[in-house]
Amino acid sequence: MSSLGAVARRSLVDAAIERLRAQIGRDGWGAGDRIPPEPELAQALGVGRGTVREAVRALAYLGLLEVRQGDGTYIRAVDEPADALRRVANAGLRDHLELRAALEVEAARLAAMRVTPDSLARIDRALAARGLVEPAPSDPAAFETYLEQDIAFHLSVAEAAGNAALAELYGWFTDQLRRYLRMSLADRSLPEPSLAAHVAVRDAIAARDPDRAAQAARDLLAPLMAVVEGRLSDPSSPPKAPRPKAPRTPKAPGL
Repeated sequence: MSSLGAVARRSLVDAAIERLRAQIGRDGWGAGDRIPPEPELAQALGVGRGTVREAVRALAYLGLLEVRQGDGTYIRAVDEPADALRRVANAGLRDHLELRAALEVEAARLAAMRVTPDSLARIDRALAARGLVEPAPSDPAAFETYLEQDIAFHLSVAEAAGNAALAELYGWFTDQLRRYLRMSLADRSLPEPSLAAHVAVRDAIAARDPDRAAQAARDLLAPLMAVVEGRLSDPSSPPKAPRPKAPRTPKAPGL
């Protein structure tokens, strides 16, 4: 614990947060570890227990710590959710497509199990609005409308899944996905999933066939993923950026 070092008096709570945050992950506390009790932290940091309490409360708010009344405080995560989401936003096209496929396949499967007349009606309205003809990127207004209508269809499927966490995550993900959708739609060498592929997802959900719905969602993105994979496997294509390393979670240091 002595490795934390005493904090300066200039901003005790902020400095305590910084010191504790630095101890989480890397060579410090790992996920699931119980951190030292408040008196030990106060002594090691050279601050009062009230300062430690505020710092712990702030880190709990960020999702890094979990305070269990009567038991102690535990490491809930070694990365702030915002940091993880930022890495997702900065990932490459293939990574985005693979994540999109994972979300949409599971959303379609759950939707086929849980669809209601109202949620199916929303899917149908979104599908009808999407239309058949993909507008040319040279028509910005029509292009953006088409993009939003396509996203609305997939969101309606995610909402029909009846899983609030999945729908929320997919809603956030589509905000990050828009730039890739614009790029893939503007690139005529990348195949745009057909209306028939979207209808297949809808029909499998309406038939309440989870396996068929999952396969239809997988098939919808398969042609686009195949082209992207082909480009990445082509020696003449530019090298892909390395993926960020997962944080290590070694045993907590001795206190």
